[in-house]
Amino acid sequence: MRRARRVVLGAGGAVVLLAALDAYVVVTVLIDIAEDVGIPLNHLERATPIVTGFLLGYVAAMPLLGQLSDRYGRRPLIHACLAAFALGSVLTALAAGEVMVVAGRAVQGVAGGALLPITMALIGDLWDERERPVALGAVGAAQELGSALGPLYGGVLALIPSTVVAGVELGGWHAIFWINLPLAALAAVAVHFTVPSGTPDAAPATTPTGDTAGHVEPGGAAGEAATGADAAAHRAGDSGAGRVEVAGAGAAAHRVGDSGAGRVEVAGVDAAAHSVGDSGAVTGTAAGAGRVEVADGRRRVDVVGGALLALALALLVVGLYNPDPAKTVLPPWGLPVIAAGALAAGIFVWWEIRSPVRLLDLSATRKGPLLATLAVSFLTGAALLVTMVFVQFTAQTLLGEDALGASLVLARFLAALTVGALLGGLLARRLGDGVVAVAGMVVGAAGYWLMSRWPLELESAGFLVDVDLVVAGLGLGLVIAPVSSAVLRVTSATQHGVASAAVVVARMMGMLIGIAAVSAWGFYRFQSLTAHLDTPLPFGVDTVTYRRQLAEYTAKVQAALHTEYTEMFLVTAFICLLGAAVALLMPRTRRDAPSAPA
Repeated sequence: MRRARRVVLGAGGAVVLLAALDAYVVVTVLIDIAEDVGIPLNHLERATPIVTGFLLGYVAAMPLLGQLSDRYGRRPLIHACLAAFALGSVLTALAAGEVMVVAGRAVQGVAGGALLPITMALIGDLWDERERPVALGAVGAAQELGSALGPLYGGVLALIPSTVVAGVELGGWHAIFWINLPLAALAAVAVHFTVPSGTPDAAPATTPTGDTAGHVEPGGAAGEAATGADAAAHRAGDSGAGRVEVAGAGAAAHRVGDSGAGRVEVAGVDAAAHSVGDSGAVTGTAAGAGRVEVADGRRRVDVVGGALLALALALLVVGLYNPDPAKTVLPPWGLPVIAAGALAAGIFVWWEIRSPVRLLDLSATRKGPLLATLAVSFLTGAALLVTMVFVQFTAQTLLGEDALGASLVLARFLAALTVGALLGGLLARRLGDGVVAVAGMVVGAAGYWLMSRWPLELESAGFLVDVDLVVAGLGLGLVIAPVSSAVLRVTSATQHGVASAAVVVARMMGMLIGIAAVSAWGFYRFQSLTAHLDTPLPFGVDTVTYRRQLAEYTAKVQAALHTEYTEMFLVTAFICLLGAAVALLMPRTRRDAPSAPA
């Protein structure tokens, strides 16, 4: 049983890694893609939907498709997502214009966003509460590994020489997406032979030792009935009148003690552990995370909540996207569309509070510390993606690096991010989550402030560029572990799965909204700085004069790019300072953790 579960974990981690790699792979080749689909270098704002389109699909699909897997089964949904991921890859690789490449990336995002929560839910199906954190940590590591390796992975694949077969380009940046076809096929085969078939309701539950747990009638007058699915272990004591009724799914362990009359009713999903003590009469009800009503043996799905969340995010991104930032930061439709997005977000919150079926049910959790922690994750995501995109731009435009060379410049930041994540976990154990998160955000702000002071002749800065990137990466890395730890500490064990997903969703939403907002300002600044420039033409002037005019024009464009990038890094420093202020509201001691039920 343990070996089979390790194989399942390997297959699930592989599909999560595949989706995470493609979430960040385009930051390396964004300029190359832009040039091939007809986007000029001085209008890179038109390339941002290539990034935000994927993120929008990724975040919007994550909660809803996870619930669909509850209803229709993990394996069919993973197969469907891998097929859609391959389709999106084909659309992107064949794209001849910006609309098609954005559409392909959006399809990829929808499919990739579903793979993480489905894999986490699969772990909830197969692992008991004691072993589940290790498995969830492995999946989380695959997600983080994808974010760290994505840019390098893209840079290496982009080196494949240009190859045209039957009129189709297979090399260069196109290879990044063509290679997804065999990878998705291999992942589908692995999933087919390892992941259990059927819905979670039909899956046999297992005890921590691997035995099937079903209807149990131990000695004495105790009786147990399990209604629903994944009631992983139910135990009635050696004597006394104990009765346990489990309604819903994913109730991982329920125990009635050795004596006395106890009755526990658990409704919901992922109710991981509920215990009635050794004596006395206790009645309790626990509502699980991601509450799902079961009607006619099938789980209901919060389609309305998923649609509202997707609508709110889409409106915010569309409102922030300005295809012509020469005159204003926002497009003419910007403010009304952003207001509509805020309204849709408010309706989503209202719906989630009142709906009996919810995407993310954290109703039993202390709201203040939880929201503060998720806000820190949101701001960290915003700073992270701004860095990954615009350090690449800086390296390719100011340093003249190719795609791989630019990804190696970014690798300084990513390596420090990984080290900071490990160091943050060690320090949080000694100093507390809130303290380390505040310190990390302050260090990150210092790193971005140093980056905002990079000189125009960036090659002359030399080693200082590496130092500044390392400081920024260490700062953001320090925040990752404390945020995850704090969210798990302010939520009960029954809600750890959905709480972990909420951290990822918050960070991805920060990436989506952050890159849209910060880039809107940056591209506006670039257009305002270059609006008075006239592109020199080789007509009516001699060759020497034309070359001099072209050199002067290029130097002014480079100066405008330098101003744009450094100002965006300065804005990111303020984002980190805001994150440090919010992190002060995070729980810092274990006294903030909710007490265990009696």
